[in-house]
Amino acid sequence: MTRPFIPWLLLAVALALAAVYLFPLYWMYVTSFKSGSEIFANPPTFWPRDIDASIYPDVWTRRTMHVFLWNSTLIAAGVTAITVIFGTGCAYVLARYRNVWVDIGLFSILMLQVLPASVMVTPLFVAFNQFGLLNYPRTAVVLAAAAKAMPFFVVLVRATFMTVPRELEEAALVDGNSRVGAFFSIVLPLARNGILVCAILTFMSSFGEYIYSKSIIQSPALQPASVGLSGFLGPNSTDWNSIMAYSAIYVTPILAVFVLLQRRIVSGLTSGALK
Repeated sequence: MTRPFIPWLLLAVALALAAVYLFPLYWMYVTSFKSGSEIFANPPTFWPRDIDASIYPDVWTRRTMHVFLWNSTLIAAGVTAITVIFGTGCAYVLARYRNVWVDIGLFSILMLQVLPASVMVTPLFVAFNQFGLLNYPRTAVVLAAAAKAMPFFVVLVRATFMTVPRELEEAALVDGNSRVGAFFSIVLPLARNGILVCAILTFMSSFGEYIYSKSIIQSPALQPASVGLSGFLGPNSTDWNSIMAYSAIYVTPILAVFVLLQRRIVSGLTSGALK
């Protein structure tokens, strides 16, 4: 028999862990409104004494943030498009056809997920140089980041496809549809929520891509916002309110997207949980 206080205890623990995890985010926003002297005050203040929001337009103009954010959006959109187009077909095959080669393919995809980007960046850089893709650095970053995002997308979308009954496809085939026609007219509409959620997660992850962009893109005019943030850093960095303001501008759009779509994201991720 479950004791009545256990659910409340678990809720309290969950809220405490959430507070610890979200505190750096709160501290980022608060610090961006502080003056330089207040940032280093001891004991620290948990709310700025004199809120000054002028740092935001200053950072936006001085650091040309519109260029960095545009580059981040282009890279994230490219990665998402490639991942959705090719990953959806791959996930469908892995969900519907089972043989030794499909199992090997699924195992290989899962193994690719565990390889960190820091390990892959050097061989990818050499390969892109051989193919001349370093002359198009944003394209090279999109391809590298799409390859990294593909396993995560395929595994999640495969679970979504497995929730679609085979009988619906078989009925469409009996009615004269081809396998491709049944996929586009029956399976894809039923799995669109899961695909959409995975596409959103891929976009959000790619928006913060750093390692490939830092290693491949040398021109500041083509670099994403994640690389632009590293321009603040150095051995004598003290402009912390500018750093925090830049980070707040960079993070806020992604937070807004997540908050607006959180219900759809949760429902899409759990749609294949029973399979």
